[in-house]
Amino acid sequence: MKKKNSIVFVLMLVLGVIIFWWSFRDVSWEQFAHSMSNANWGWLALAVLAMIIYLVLEAVVVKIFVDDIHEKISWRDALRVPLVEQLGNGITPFAAGGQPMQMVALAQSGIDVGRAGSILTMKFIIYQGMIVVNFLIALVIGYQYLTETIHSWTVVLFLGFLVHLFVIIALLMVMYWPKATDWLVQTFTKMVRPISEKKANQWQNVLEEKVANFHQESDMMRKNYMPVLKAMAVTFVQLMAFYLIPYFILLGLGAHHVDLLLVMALNVLIVMVISLFPIPGGAGGAEIGFSVLFAQFLPSHAQLVIAMILWRLITYYFGMFAGIFAFNIPTTSKQLQKSK
Repeated sequence: MKKKNSIVFVLMLVLGVIIFWWSFRDVSWEQFAHSMSNANWGWLALAVLAMIIYLVLEAVVVKIFVDDIHEKISWRDALRVPLVEQLGNGITPFAAGGQPMQMVALAQSGIDVGRAGSILTMKFIIYQGMIVVNFLIALVIGYQYLTETIHSWTVVLFLGFLVHLFVIIALLMVMYWPKATDWLVQTFTKMVRPISEKKANQWQNVLEEKVANFHQESDMMRKNYMPVLKAMAVTFVQLMAFYLIPYFILLGLGAHHVDLLLVMALNVLIVMVISLFPIPGGAGGAEIGFSVLFAQFLPSHAQLVIAMILWRLITYYFGMFAGIFAFNIPTTSKQLQKSK
């Protein structure tokens, strides 16, 4: 990991410690010890397992798109992709670093950059699309709860929905409107040309080749729709696993009569809230969102704080540490394993 990324990673850990400390300021160690001693570790283990399933299913999506009659990616290399994505998402504002980190991981596995870009764009569109679909479902399920408890947050939630919808439309335009992509390449090279004519010409040739490959792969995906349908189905199940994590945590800390669908719906809404916070990992917004939405399910403030911290450790910090580990693991080979 580069020095700059390492610094950001350390800063996010420090910020996390400060947020956890601030959340714990009204919780005594006796309350903490009592809550943990009475916790059901089986349910908490299921929360961790749900996060692992979430990451593995994303690797399945990678293999669905990469594997064809000409080449395949090993499971080891496919699993690296979602793990380094977690690291990239965790250390950049608006999770902007996730896509470049995945691109690096795929390139290290021998995939052409143009094809990798097309695969990641389609994968991202499907993921965002499933989030939008789940948000609409969650809104129907949790609308009454929202209006009764946190009416003031509805504007934030709808703004998050619009952001996700805009991203999907913009990416579809890039994939299937070549003129728009060509315009971006020409604009970029024009900005570089006054600095270095030679570099501008070199980069223009490389970018035009990669963009042509990108659109070729995108067109092939559009015609071969079966991988897309498979990826949509797997992504839907993947998100369901992620949305189950708070449910398992609540049960693990002794919550009773928890409505499964409502908890999953509220977790969908938290994802929308996090996407609007410019701080890496949605730090601050994620913790506040969880505490506000799930305060009604636990009998004490101490249990709510513990639930929030466990949720962040599992869904955010676990992924970042796993990403560091995966980033330092070499790929199985410099080139993709060619199928015979």
